[in-house]
Amino acid sequence: MSNKYRVFIDGQAGTTGLQIQQRLINHPHIELLTIDEARRKEAQARQEMMSAADITILCLPDAAAREAVALADAVGARVLDASSAHRTEADWVYGMPELGADRRAAIRQSSHVSNPGCYATGAITLLAPLVQRGLIGAQTPLAINAISGYSGGGKAMIERYQQTAPGYAAYGLGFDHKHLKEIQKWSGLAVRPIFQPAVGDYAQGMLVFIPLNNVLDGDSAWRALDEFYAGEAFIRVMPLNALPEESAPFLLPEALNNSNMLELFVFSHAEHRQTLLAARLDNLGKGASGAAVQNLNIMLGLPEDICVNLPTD
Repeated sequence: MSNKYRVFIDGQAGTTGLQIQQRLINHPHIELLTIDEARRKEAQARQEMMSAADITILCLPDAAAREAVALADAVGARVLDASSAHRTEADWVYGMPELGADRRAAIRQSSHVSNPGCYATGAITLLAPLVQRGLIGAQTPLAINAISGYSGGGKAMIERYQQTAPGYAAYGLGFDHKHLKEIQKWSGLAVRPIFQPAVGDYAQGMLVFIPLNNVLDGDSAWRALDEFYAGEAFIRVMPLNALPEESAPFLLPEALNNSNMLELFVFSHAEHRQTLLAARLDNLGKGASGAAVQNLNIMLGLPEDICVNLPTD
């Protein structure tokens, strides 16, 4: 009999589910439970898998995720939800362990953990420390701009993008992107920001930008981020006003692909009191599957760095 933890991925055929499987297949402490392909949409079969698993990971659209949680709750299953359905729910733990000293303990003890969104991960990690320290007022009106590889929208966006191949395309222009509530709540903002995402002509990788005009000085912002994330394994605060030598004068979105790393940048112009905050991550890594495996490890009391990156050949 295996002494490994058993994990069931409900929605394992989707982009995030497949990426999680690729990470967990070599996990030394986890056994993946697989459902019969012919029964993968049957509620009873899925619930049986949830009952047998130590943790169920949901990789489903929001409505389906809510239905799956009802199935899981009926058998007392622990759930890690990769959808956006529960990220602002009061009775769910938000799975961003780097947000505070008590966050890891809450994730470890919870039966309901919501995995953060990709764009939200970049925005929140930049804003939350600055709002908490009063460097950015909660009432400050903000604009967030971001670009992701076309894999960021899942199968539907991938198929549509590949059909039209626009090169660069802005979207989310209705001021109602699903990450907005999540960004506002976990950044500590009282005012709803404007969020304008875009998709670029590449598969994966993400940049998130937050321009600040006469709000704070760059040195203070950089020091606050550097202190807040000191010792974190997966968040690296880059030197103030510094671009990576290998890509300068460009900041490229794909440098962290297939990893669970997140890089934070602060660019500033002291004379004009203008600052640009930037985050770089893999939308499929720290923005989705890598973060899910990190949270899974924490929930199981395992070292959180096991198999968070995609294996390399």
